[in-house]
Amino acid sequence: MSTATHGHVRAARPSDGSAILTLEELFPSDRMSMRSVRRFLHAANARTWIAELDGAVVGNLILLMRKGSHVARIYSVVVAPQARGRRFGERLVQAAEAEAAHLGLQAISLEVRADNHAARALYAKLGYSEAASLPGYYEDGGDGLRLRKAIHKR
Repeated sequence: MSTATHGHVRAARPSDGSAILTLEELFPSDRMSMRSVRRFLHAANARTWIAELDGAVVGNLILLMRKGSHVARIYSVVVAPQARGRRFGERLVQAAEAEAAHLGLQAISLEVRADNHAARALYAKLGYSEAASLPGYYEDGGDGLRLRKAIHKR
């Protein structure tokens, strides 16, 4: 199967900023600004990947690392509606996990809306478990969950 049919995941480039911002606008709240996107694309403590399908950016993931911490944090992951069902979310998370393992980190954490059943199912499939309940966590008052997964060096 060709990458044109299935797309691919790659490290983001500074030129991907506008496409990432467009995807981030799909979130109901807590959206990033272009300034934040640019900062993540250049920050030494951040890694960003994008998913491409037929030459279009259809997904992205931002992974953050904090100095002195052994836990990375998935800050944002989004896949465009027209690209869902093609395992882009899974492949983006797996890229982040591979990077965390490469860096010798011990775990990845993330926050997800409690009512985002599709994302929660994906994270459960990938081995993430609930670490905390976050009532009223999101800007619009929505509840969240903190999920965590141990990472094993590869």
